[in-house]
Amino acid sequence: MTDLSISRAADLIAQANALVIAAGAGMGVDSGLPDFRGDSGFWRAYPALGASGLRFTEVASPETFRRDPALAWGFYGHRLALYRRTVPHDGFAILRRWAAAMAGGAFVYTSNVDGQFQRAGVDPAQIHECHGAIGRLQCSRPCSLATWSADGLVPDIDEAACRWRGPLPTCPHCGALARPAILMFGDSAWIEREFEAQAERLEDWLAGVRHPVVVELGAGTHIPSVRHFGQRVVTRHGGRLVRINPRESAVALSDDVGLPMGALAGLRAIDALLPGRSG
Repeated sequence: MTDLSISRAADLIAQANALVIAAGAGMGVDSGLPDFRGDSGFWRAYPALGASGLRFTEVASPETFRRDPALAWGFYGHRLALYRRTVPHDGFAILRRWAAAMAGGAFVYTSNVDGQFQRAGVDPAQIHECHGAIGRLQCSRPCSLATWSADGLVPDIDEAACRWRGPLPTCPHCGALARPAILMFGDSAWIEREFEAQAERLEDWLAGVRHPVVVELGAGTHIPSVRHFGQRVVTRHGGRLVRINPRESAVALSDDVGLPMGALAGLRAIDALLPGRSG
């Protein structure tokens, strides 16, 4: 059944004139990034937080920046450094090649904050980061709607304790604590203006495409933002869905395809069946 499904997925991609790349946390696993699946997965990635019994939803919270900013920045600073040194896996290049062959082009919708699509050479103007980006900073108050680049920030982390060492990042406008421009749990202070602009560009692009194929990668049901978006594209724009997920690959419609595979393995398997696009 999987071979037939791979063949069907290749047909959907070959016949489409536009590509929607919908990526969740599982997209980064093949690059060596953790996906924080459940508390146990989070604690394997951050043993110090596991020893303290702190859950991902507790640490990834504006409250932690208020209560223990060195811990909050220890976690996010470590992630920032990790994402900077991570090399995107070959699946990103496969998607770029598919996109280049589409008459209508492509757009990325991702819940990942890691900037890996940009690092892989995807045009930032063709990316919507629905949960924000770790490469952008904002005021924790916030004092304004401004965000700024984290490029000049050099994390200094005590990894054994998951704590930031030295002076904490501050807002250049008011001097208050800075934080990543990421949508956290229980977050009412996220500055989403530039990410709303990304969403507007995506909607403008979608308005001009017909019958796109949505390639959904590593997007689960626990935080269903990516899945909901992909389904909306299928419903409103006459699209089809190729869902690649090793654990949650089921699809609701018979014309769609679900592949119980990791992102890289699934992309490679489909790519091998696309005439003139493999290699």
